[in-house]
Amino acid sequence: MQVETPPTTKPYAKAEGERRGIVIVYTGDGKGKSTAAFGLALRAHGRAKAVKIYQFMKVPSARFGEHRMFETLGIPIEGLGDGFSWKSQDLEHSAQLARNGWEKAKSAILGGDYFLVVLDEITYPLIYGWLPLSDVLETLQTRPAHVHVVLTGRRCPPEIVERANTVTEMTLVKHAFQAGIPAQRGIED
Repeated sequence: MQVETPPTTKPYAKAEGERRGIVIVYTGDGKGKSTAAFGLALRAHGRAKAVKIYQFMKVPSARFGEHRMFETLGIPIEGLGDGFSWKSQDLEHSAQLARNGWEKAKSAILGGDYFLVVLDEITYPLIYGWLPLSDVLETLQTRPAHVHVVLTGRRCPPEIVERANTVTEMTLVKHAFQAGIPAQRGIED
């Protein structure tokens, strides 16, 4: 490690643009995409902003750690899917759940009642062809000016990356699973 001297002046100029809703993407093969989105949800909620979280791959009855905490805090989180695709008994049913879920999420985005709408793991139904990319792009483009939208998941379509204001790609350096360590409660669920 190389030791650095801390900066003594601000390394950037203050932005002069208008405050408005932004589109944020967390993508890549590294861990932390949903976690980052949930952190933003907590930050917004802490500022008394209305937040809604949709999880495209989780079942409505999911009770992972985030569900328990968001319920305690009064942040609505809704599972829209039927779990991992490899566990599905009927992929057309999974696709229909994604389409139904998208209609709910789209309505929340366009309705303007929420400051922040999180579309957790939406990239999967997009890359599986279950959702029309054009509809998602149009919704992001025509949303009310104050609405922020966060999209998460691996392999985010380049059209969304291009449209987004902020994109972070989580890079996998190494993961405990690769060393044979199973998922840990409180870390991955």
